[in-house]
Amino acid sequence: MKKTATQKSQRITRHKRIRKKVVGTTQRPRLFVFKSNKHIYAGIADDVAGKVLFSLSDVQKKSTTKAKTTKTKKKQETKTDQAKGVGERVAKTAMEKGIKKVVFDRGGYRYHGRIKALAEGARLSGLIF
Repeated sequence: MKKTATQKSQRITRHKRIRKKVVGTTQRPRLFVFKSNKHIYAGIADDVAGKVLFSLSDVQKKSTTKAKTTKTKKKQETKTDQAKGVGERVAKTAMEKGIKKVVFDRGGYRYHGRIKALAEGARLSGLIF
């Protein structure tokens, strides 16, 4: 009897296959993405040095906006909009650190929805990949 693989294990298998080809260097670091059901995380890593240069998420943005809004109700952003915002913030932070070109590591996820929005947000803000 065959055991069926879970979605998570299938994603990890795809990610390992992708990581064989996608390697971040000092000149062109790797933009990595992790997606949970509620949040999205992205960062830039130099695989040659074995260091994560920085990472951001939509959780950080929410914690700062909660303090500012008191009684005013704003229209909730969709997860896709939040992902695009994370991509824009990653690109801005990378530009500040002198990084213009990266390789994109989608983390085994399909390139659509929140992953695509994050990538497009980073591209619109000037990151090249």
